[in-house]
Amino acid sequence: RQRKHNSRNMKRSGDSEGEKRRKKRRLLQELGDQKIPFKGPSNQGFQQLQWDSSYSGLVLRRACSLPAELHCRVQAALLTLRKKGCLLRDLVRVRDRDVFTSVSRVLLGEPGHTYRYLDTRLFAIPWHSEDTEFKGQNCCDPGLRAACKALWELNSFFCLDVSQLKEGDRLAQCAKVVQETETKASDEADVESKHSEDSRNSEVGDSESRQSEEGDTESKHSEEWDVESKHSDEGCPSSKREGEWETASKHSSEEGESSQGKATDSGLEHSEGKCPTLAVKTAGLPPIGGRGELHVAPLKHGLSDYHIEDKGEPESCSEHSPPRGFTRSAKFNVTLLNYMDPAAMSHLKEEPYYGMGKMAVGWHHDENLISHSPVAVYSYSCHDDKKASWRIGLKVAWDIHTPGLMLPLQSGDCYYMRDNLNSTHQHCILAGDAARFSSTHRVAECSTGTLTYIQSRCQEALCNLHADPETGSHSLTTLRPATMQHCEEIHNEVEFEWLRQYWFQGQRYTRFCSWWSKPMEELEKDWKLMETMTMLFLAKVEEEEEEEEEGQVGESRRDMAETLLSALIDRHQQRQTWRDCHSSLAQTLPPEEAPVDRPFWGVDDPGMPLPFDLADIINRVESLLWR
Repeated sequence: RQRKHNSRNMKRSGDSEGEKRRKKRRLLQELGDQKIPFKGPSNQGFQQLQWDSSYSGLVLRRACSLPAELHCRVQAALLTLRKKGCLLRDLVRVRDRDVFTSVSRVLLGEPGHTYRYLDTRLFAIPWHSEDTEFKGQNCCDPGLRAACKALWELNSFFCLDVSQLKEGDRLAQCAKVVQETETKASDEADVESKHSEDSRNSEVGDSESRQSEEGDTESKHSEEWDVESKHSDEGCPSSKREGEWETASKHSSEEGESSQGKATDSGLEHSEGKCPTLAVKTAGLPPIGGRGELHVAPLKHGLSDYHIEDKGEPESCSEHSPPRGFTRSAKFNVTLLNYMDPAAMSHLKEEPYYGMGKMAVGWHHDENLISHSPVAVYSYSCHDDKKASWRIGLKVAWDIHTPGLMLPLQSGDCYYMRDNLNSTHQHCILAGDAARFSSTHRVAECSTGTLTYIQSRCQEALCNLHADPETGSHSLTTLRPATMQHCEEIHNEVEFEWLRQYWFQGQRYTRFCSWWSKPMEELEKDWKLMETMTMLFLAKVEEEEEEEEEGQVGESRRDMAETLLSALIDRHQQRQTWRDCHSSLAQTLPPEEAPVDRPFWGVDDPGMPLPFDLADIINRVESLLWR
């Protein structure tokens, strides 16, 4: 049954992959050697044709509309995390081969949260917010703790800001983008012309080659991630915060000073200019720089420049019906931090459809999010801001007729993808000249991805294990096949979705933050008890039947044996797959990052109830079924 089930799943996956390839082939054949037009801020019709119709879910926040102190803290935090070595390239498996991601990354978020991509589970370093109780845990050094907290403050800002946006609040600041772009028109034109010419002159190859490239960027297995310069992602979750918008009549001297703030070590200045400010009073948002308000300049005055329009009192978010499955005040629960230096990359692929330039992140949807939840992204380009800027490209998925969209991103700019934009559109990140960080905040789908969840699953399974209070010996509470199947499924989930995922990433988490150390030790103890349960289950299957109930017990034993066999085969195959992942590429990693094959034990380990290699036991159970 298990083999048939796996075969059906593989067939469905293959069908989906094949359908995407067929779609792609048809689109490429229809497109031929032509390029689809795309519009940037300097192009006529950019705002009306794009923002108000095809791309209405995209919202830009210019850097000057965020608090200067928040910029400084966030950028210093990003530099700190990189300096401490927290941003690492992931070793992932794509189409049966091991590859490194081209982007270095680390996950931060709510304590005990994880995020899964390309069959890899990332374990979040908790952001040390003031409302999080760590019960005296000293899990990381003060510098890392401060960096995590700064990114939590950015997360809290995004939670408030995204939830405050009204349906009519789009890119009303587009006029400012256009104005700024026109002042640098010749430079941008040269850059775009060069990108387009390079793209046209690059060798595309035959249609099958182009199909393969797009398969990398649009297939389920890599559409969201850069694998060797192919993918990465932008995204994360939000928080239910209540806020009150009000105008501030003037700058305080303290604000004037803060507007000239710098991000330490970055060499990048942030100036809010002399615009009036909008104070954001937040419930639960900690004061920045000792004040209880975040001063955002300018958001009320000069309304044509920014996306918040002056319509008197702000509308309540509840006045607009949210899409099904998504609450307006959804919580950004994780942020995935990405870092990439184009100068360190040997090859960046040309954007194939529009000639937009070289891609740091290929066309993709962000995956594993709550349906219709927003995505908020903070972009920070290091060093010289006179270099070619990073850009975001957007297109309607599987559409070669609607013009694409290209938006330059200055250092400190943020953008939001709202409503169903992420599901109906794809986006890519076009490389600039300078190294870039992005903090991608998303509402990750974590129904089976939190520590609390897997701990509760362990308790479900262990409820079927009884320990004698006097002798300490164990026995099973029930032998019902349905119950045992449930327990064995949990057994496999703990081993392959948590323990092996954690140790495959080596010691990287323990080096920076010990928060996960004790929970994983507890999970391993529970898993070992589940090994004992499997041993007891096997013993019951193999024991002699009662003579007087021979027929009835024999049929029951057959059901039990089939249930056990299915779980053992799955476990045996997955263990072999994980062992195969320790390839020559994995051996190139330093010891502290190299995969660890854990749990693993020798043949005669007295502390383990069953052997690691289950082949002999599987043969015994199969023989029993044949008899």
